[in-house]
Amino acid sequence: MQLTILGCHSATPRISTHPTAQVLEINNHIFLIDCGEGTQVQLRKYKIKFNRIKHIFISHLHGDHFYGLVGLISTFRLLTRETDLHVYGPKGIKEVITLQLKLAKSWTNFNLIFHELTSKSTEIIFEDDKVEVHTIPLNHRVYTNGFLFKEKEGERKLDMNAVLNANIHVAYYRKLKQGADVVNEDGVLIKNEAVTKPPKPIKSYAFCSDTAYSEAIIPIIKGVTALYHESTFLEQHAQLAQLTKHSTAKQAASIAQKAKVAQLILGHFSTRYDNLNMFKEEAQEYFEAVELAEAGKTFLI
Repeated sequence: MQLTILGCHSATPRISTHPTAQVLEINNHIFLIDCGEGTQVQLRKYKIKFNRIKHIFISHLHGDHFYGLVGLISTFRLLTRETDLHVYGPKGIKEVITLQLKLAKSWTNFNLIFHELTSKSTEIIFEDDKVEVHTIPLNHRVYTNGFLFKEKEGERKLDMNAVLNANIHVAYYRKLKQGADVVNEDGVLIKNEAVTKPPKPIKSYAFCSDTAYSEAIIPIIKGVTALYHESTFLEQHAQLAQLTKHSTAKQAASIAQKAKVAQLILGHFSTRYDNLNMFKEEAQEYFEAVELAEAGKTFLI
């Protein structure tokens, strides 16, 4: 699993700061998470292949999280894309995107499929045989979701020495990988755990931006491999975080500590701060495994 940050600042873009967008590569999928202004330029800069993006997840309808979407869709059209594109986001995203395409007479030559979200409880919104995606209801000024990306548990691994010693026919190898007990050539029932090894531990990634401090998300993100949590402000501006329904670095670290996550990635920084290392220092007073998001930075999860 690999995460590439395209943008990690809040509010208006600048030459060196870009609004929220990131790419998650997981089990042959490339998921685009949020699509702030200039996302397609960042995709080109960091050599992300446009045609591999088939699913886009939009957290909420504030401009710094989706104003780049219609431009990206229009570019897909100009590149004569034919592959279906799925967009997951709050109710209203279909209306705002299709209106722009209509007025510009720029209808796509590929299927543009919207999955509008309204639930205030966590729900699964994407699933295949290897990956599932759940919403994480967040506490912001408008309807907002984070997203939890989880690998599904893989097949068990055969301990070939044990399998051969147990005299199990090759026809049963598939069942063993699926976790079943089997009968060997001598008619004896062989317990699965005696001849197989556990699959690789599953990995998971939680994206939580934008949100006020909310312990309600802890049961959903419990134990994730990596958590991206917004930290728009430092604790010295906690009153602004409360007013705007954002979080401080300290609050993000508190969530990470209580959810027992393996790694915390801070992002969505206010451009009022020149020294982002202060975010890491503040967070590490409460949670040690902290990294800072940065445009172009890649995290191996």
